[in-house]
Amino acid sequence: MPEKSAPAVRTDTPMAVGVGWRHPHYAQLLDERPALDFLEVHSENFFAAGGAALAVLERARACYPISLHGVGLSLGSAAGLDSWHLDQLAGLVERVEPVRVSDHASFARGLFSGGPVHAADLLPLPFTREALDVLAANVQRVQDRLKRPLLVENLSAYLQWHASPADTLAEPAFLNALAQRTGCALLIDVNNIYVNALNAHAAGLCADPLAACRAWLCQIDPGAVGELHLAGHCHVSDVHGSIVIDDHGSRVCAPVWDLYCQALGCFGAVPTLMEWDTNIPALAVLLDEAARARALSQQTLQVPA
Repeated sequence: MPEKSAPAVRTDTPMAVGVGWRHPHYAQLLDERPALDFLEVHSENFFAAGGAALAVLERARACYPISLHGVGLSLGSAAGLDSWHLDQLAGLVERVEPVRVSDHASFARGLFSGGPVHAADLLPLPFTREALDVLAANVQRVQDRLKRPLLVENLSAYLQWHASPADTLAEPAFLNALAQRTGCALLIDVNNIYVNALNAHAAGLCADPLAACRAWLCQIDPGAVGELHLAGHCHVSDVHGSIVIDDHGSRVCAPVWDLYCQALGCFGAVPTLMEWDTNIPALAVLLDEAARARALSQQTLQVPA
């Protein structure tokens, strides 16, 4: 089949909507080239110097802007950043020239028995001034190396630190302070906010999850927000109890769509990404979710279709 020459990037809207591009959809998306504003990939999947993965990413880059979303920088680690990881990311950024580079306000890296270990997970930070100092220093190091602002995402967390109330900030204030100190942007994951509120409600720490999420969004500095994420979650129950997991394995639920509309009202026309990482459906389902995000953004921001 001859290679299509025209990029599939939409140019008729100020509101960018993209999808997380995962392996099951590599070939179909490149063949069909649906009208999307960008594709997001996980940075760490493309750290090899060559090979099939990087080749297919370069093909996609010829058709769509690429957003690099990382899960391994461990920005909140008091043990510092992994220099090898940062080197690989810098090389990938130089090669792909992404529209955005992002990672999480979390840690995974620490010292154990005198050497570095990596938990291979996104572990939450205490929202203390000391943790803010560590996070800000690591974010600044990444930005200095990449020579561009980084986007930092709020986390879905399944444990909570106990620190002195006098030294602890609310999460929105913590993120605002990070953006102000470093010049980074914030990647607001709307589903993560709702998952945390549901789990806090189950633990007796939150009377009204939806109201708590609305208050959370209102506390974020609108000028600091550079992207929104949307995804699905699941409810898990066993003999130990029940918990809500941010598994990115289903359609976005109605309350998260409602919060998305509020986020648009708060932050304006910032790019939106549809994430789907487990139980990956047919591409048409993912595109349908992206279309709904676009329609809601046009409706909320009163942009002509």
